[in-house]
Amino acid sequence: MNSVLKSFPILFPNQKIDKSKWSVVSCDQFSSQRDYWQKTDEYVGGAPSTLRLILPEAYLEDADCGDRISRINQTMLGYLEEGVFSELTDSFVLVERDTKYGKKRLGIVASVDLEQFSYCGDHGELAIRSTEGVVEERIPPRLKIRCDAPFELPHILLLIDDREKTVIEGFYKKRGTLKKLYDFDLNMDGGHVAGYAIDADEAIRAFERLCDPKKQIEKYGKTTNFVFAVGDGNHSLATAKAHWEKIKKGLSEQERQNHPARYALCEIENLHCDGIVFEPIHRCVFGAGEDLITYLKQSLSGDAEVEIVYNKISTRANIPSSTAQAISDIEKAVASYVKAHAGTYVDYIHGDEYLLAVADAANAVAIKMPKINKEDLFPYVLNRGPLCKKAFSMGEAEEKRYYLEAKRIK
Repeated sequence: MNSVLKSFPILFPNQKIDKSKWSVVSCDQFSSQRDYWQKTDEYVGGAPSTLRLILPEAYLEDADCGDRISRINQTMLGYLEEGVFSELTDSFVLVERDTKYGKKRLGIVASVDLEQFSYCGDHGELAIRSTEGVVEERIPPRLKIRCDAPFELPHILLLIDDREKTVIEGFYKKRGTLKKLYDFDLNMDGGHVAGYAIDADEAIRAFERLCDPKKQIEKYGKTTNFVFAVGDGNHSLATAKAHWEKIKKGLSEQERQNHPARYALCEIENLHCDGIVFEPIHRCVFGAGEDLITYLKQSLSGDAEVEIVYNKISTRANIPSSTAQAISDIEKAVASYVKAHAGTYVDYIHGDEYLLAVADAANAVAIKMPKINKEDLFPYVLNRGPLCKKAFSMGEAEEKRYYLEAKRIK
């Protein structure tokens, strides 16, 4: 475990910054709803904000994408020169997040070793493992930003299988004795967030206890190095890994050991936290119609059902009762259809309401995906590997991690 977690200085906005304008939701949300990002832009105005440091995926196909990336890197340098950040050393951050849905999530922001992660499916005995496949075309734009970026902003959420709730919850119980770093309301219905400084070495020792062989045998029937599952931000972590693989080639072995780009800042949460609820990531197929529905009914089978909506008319197709298998089968069927039909494409939508709104506006086919049982996640990944891409979401779109802390990567 000592080789997985490491303490690096954590940057967060200083006391003069309006943090409600500083923090915005992760870039992969509301990818088909530009009005969300336009409203966010209007709210932020000219205030320092992470909105100026990210590229929302809603704009990925725009002609000025390259100019946006250049402005992002320039703004990062400007924020550093202007003293926007305060610096926290020898510490991790305990995070308390309340959402508008009445859920409370706890986490610890820490740096993890990218040498212990692979997004290519070959996990070996790595400690950090993907839970789903990667959409390869989503990496290059993020990699362009990261290549020239002086620091990173995480929306990555890693999960631990701490059934006894000893690690993160243990620090939360003594939050009254901890230094509070921030405490504010998030914009755009994001809820509320508070952060506390905790001793990094103490936190590392707490995480090490999850590696106890006896406890692992009780949970999985065998011992394993697998401790962290990627719950959210899989593409961001994959981008960080791709960037590290690229730059480490020009480093000596000694330089590689403690290079800041080798470690990615993430928030670690407990899978068994009551506030973590897995939600499905729906499919919206543009340019398709009744023929897709017919294809799905012919291609899919099983004892359960999936709902498909087109032109506000609902129909159903049979799917396997195993949610993991059902999601895989639907994804394969949709991908096969899109490949065979020029002009069709799929987007991944969070939330029933947003799915139906987007499908109705574009005369597209909405597929309401099944929800995975979260208790099955670690055993499935350990024994069978990652699920298909976009297999599940940790909560609704507004519950996703908001950008807040940062870490230098140069």
